[in-house]
Amino acid sequence: MSEQEEARKPARKRRRPGPFTLLALPGLTVLVGSVVFLTVAGKLPGAEDEEPARTPAAEEADATALVDDSFVPWLKQAAGACTVLRPSVLAAQIDAYSGWNTDSAALTGPSGIAGFDEAGWKKWGKDADGNGTSSPKEPVDAIMALGRQDCALADEVTEARTSGTVNGDLLDLTLAAYTRSTAEVTKAGKVPAKATAYVKKIEKLAKHYKTFDKGDASPGQGAAPTSAVLAWPSATHSVSSPYGTREHPLTHVTKLHTGVDFPAAQGTPVTAAREGTVVFAALTKAYGNRIVVDHGTISGAHVQTTYSHLSAMHVTNGQHVTTGTLLGDVGSTGLSTGPHLHFEVIRDGYYNDPMPWLGVGG
Repeated sequence: MSEQEEARKPARKRRRPGPFTLLALPGLTVLVGSVVFLTVAGKLPGAEDEEPARTPAAEEADATALVDDSFVPWLKQAAGACTVLRPSVLAAQIDAYSGWNTDSAALTGPSGIAGFDEAGWKKWGKDADGNGTSSPKEPVDAIMALGRQDCALADEVTEARTSGTVNGDLLDLTLAAYTRSTAEVTKAGKVPAKATAYVKKIEKLAKHYKTFDKGDASPGQGAAPTSAVLAWPSATHSVSSPYGTREHPLTHVTKLHTGVDFPAAQGTPVTAAREGTVVFAALTKAYGNRIVVDHGTISGAHVQTTYSHLSAMHVTNGQHVTTGTLLGDVGSTGLSTGPHLHFEVIRDGYYNDPMPWLGVGG
């Protein structure tokens, strides 16, 4: 564009503020200034509701602060009634139900901190603290009653797992039986779907109370033997599937392989790994012909061994056996892809890798 054409263009009028701008600008200026001030001062509306992330130690301190120190020995005593429980688990169950609120005005009725109804208290309640009364509203009585109930449930699911009708972690199964029922757990063959949320909640809360477990051995988690404690149950020492997580060859479900598989020809003798008493000998759906031998206490732990998928069994329930006693013959009964011995070691109710107990890798 030439200079002449540029000069002929009408001058652009300067736009003045509209009425809305004249009215809103002062208020907007004040608002922006206030936000800047409050942000710098850390007082932005809603900021006081945003707490910094809690550390595990802080969460544990908050949780244990709810518990009267005098209750801790009772938690330990109640959990000590069976190997499956820990004081932290009992504390978590009480936390989940009542938040450790011992205010009798807030806990009307027969529930108390552990939530016992009249029928439940009649079955499990006792005068644990020796004060002459037995009541679910008395925390010590309630703690001990909860321990008795949990341990009884643990015995029931242990028996179901021993028979091969139920699989899973004993604590998980016990908590599932508590929130649903042993019958429901047995019917599902595992932790029922409706019990999963409760089991996860208790296990999460239990981490906040882990300090209560100090001084108590964790169930099933003792040090592995450093030398052979058990004799080999089969003449074959080769391993086709070790202890550990794997995908089951038939069900294609990935989970813990609870023992060691020793492949052997059909009919190969299977012998007792140590002296003990046969506590189970029967046909099961998953394990086929299964034998469980209870060896009593070994180095302070309750130990059992199991022998599964047998083609034949040569002992009966209640029979005493010694190391090397013929228990049965290798087979492929139950969920099996071929002749082998599935051998397990159960320490205080928890599966252990059998190899260190046999003197390998200890």
